Amino acid sequence: MTETTPAVPVAWPGGARCAVAFTFDVDAESPLLSTDPSLADRMGVMSHQAYGPLVGVPRLLDVLDGLQVPGTFFVPGYTAHRHPGAVRAIADGGHDIAHHGYLHESLVGVDERTERGYLERGLEALESLTGRRPAGYRAPMWEMNWRTPGLLHEYGFLYDSTLMDSDHPYELAVGDDGASLVELPVSWALDDWQQYCFVPGFSGTGLIETPAKAIELWEAELDAMRACGGLWILTNHPFLSGRPGRAAALRDFIARVREHDDVWIAGLDEIARHVRAQGLDPRSLTRPQTAAADHA
Repeated sequence: MTETTPAVPVAWPGGARCAVAFTFDVDAESPLLSTDPSLADRMGVMSHQAYGPLVGVPRLLDVLDGLQVPGTFFVPGYTAHRHPGAVRAIADGGHDIAHHGYLHESLVGVDERTERGYLERGLEALESLTGRRPAGYRAPMWEMNWRTPGLLHEYGFLYDSTLMDSDHPYELAVGDDGASLVELPVSWALDDWQQYCFVPGFSGTGLIETPAKAIELWEAELDAMRACGGLWILTNHPFLSGRPGRAAALRDFIARVREHDDVWIAGLDEIARHVRAQGLDPRSLTRPQTAAADHA
């Protein structure tokens, strides 16, 4: 059995101890419609999700613009088709726009042909609207197949931000020929969904945390990541963190992060290019053997 070795720390620009990225998944209606198309009949639920592109995105863009901070926005192709104005505003702001499926489809159990269809449909939607081919990808629900990294490399992606096995970015091997994909790892602790999301009959328990509680968690994770020299990536959803009180708390938090002289704040595209320039040796993740295979 091949042992997977840990990722090694990366030297950050300007002597920074830690890299920081603020990312936003512009899911809008897509996760609900992908899970259960009949949810389209629930007007209240659809309005809850539409708040993201209609109100949350403009508010969060104002926050980033006011603080002169770059963001990365992961956009399902369906969002680009249904809410083109919001996605154009993100592009016009100069932010990194990355692929997030077409209808936020789960990849669990899908065959290769179906997965290619999701990739191609999402690419077409984003390219036709923005005129730019996305460099990055994030799997819906942070769930990839073992074939997914190889497909991303085939379709020309520079980076993925889905996996969770490291504090440090790394080159993920995608074949036997030395090819790799820059992996920018994430964490459930650094996601606003677990803090804020409640959609009756779909997600959450009804316990919605205060912005102060969420920021306390994220700040603790940032302080620890600065100590270990890793990559801290926050994931927010405009339909959640775009609400007034949460956006105000996020603005104040980002302003405090900017005051640290030992962090480098960048979009994930810029961070991925920096990692690629380090010439790191690719590392592999391998599928565990099942009990049946172990005893075969």
